[in-house]
Amino acid sequence: MNRRITKLVHATALAAAIGLPLVAAPAKAGGSIGFYYSPRTARDARALDLGLRAYSLYNGFRSGAHIRQFGRNNRAGIGQDGAGNLGIIRQEGSGHSATLQQDGNDNSYGIFQFGRNTDANVAQTGDGQSGAALLFGW
Repeated sequence: MNRRITKLVHATALAAAIGLPLVAAPAKAGGSIGFYYSPRTARDARALDLGLRAYSLYNGFRSGAHIRQFGRNNRAGIGQDGAGNLGIIRQEGSGHSATLQQDGNDNSYGIFQFGRNTDANVAQTGDGQSGAALLFGW
C-alpha cells in the first residue's frame, strides 16, 4: 500500500512540475483556422472547377495564375507547368503567405485568406484536379 501511495505522490509531483510552466506562460494572442477542400469524386472536382472558373471570369480573369492582395506585408506565388491550369490566390488583411504549385493539365485551385498571419502552401500534381483553401487569421 505504501508503494502505491509513493507512486501516486511522485506522479502528482511530476504532473504539477510539467504543468506549471504551461500555466505561467503568457497566452498567445493570435491564431488561425483553415478549411481545405479536395473533392473525392471526378463529378465534384468538375463542379468545383466550374465554380472557380466562374469566379475567375466574374473578376475579369481568363485562365492561368491570378493573385489579388489587399492589405500589407502579404506574399504570394504561383508556379504552373502544363496547359489549362487555373490558380487563384486572394489575400485580404496583413501578414499572409501563400504558394501554389500546379504540375499537370486542366487543374484548378483557389486559396482565399482573410484576417492576418495565415500560411497556405499547396501542390497539385496530375490532370483534372481541383481544390480550395479558405483560411482566417486573428
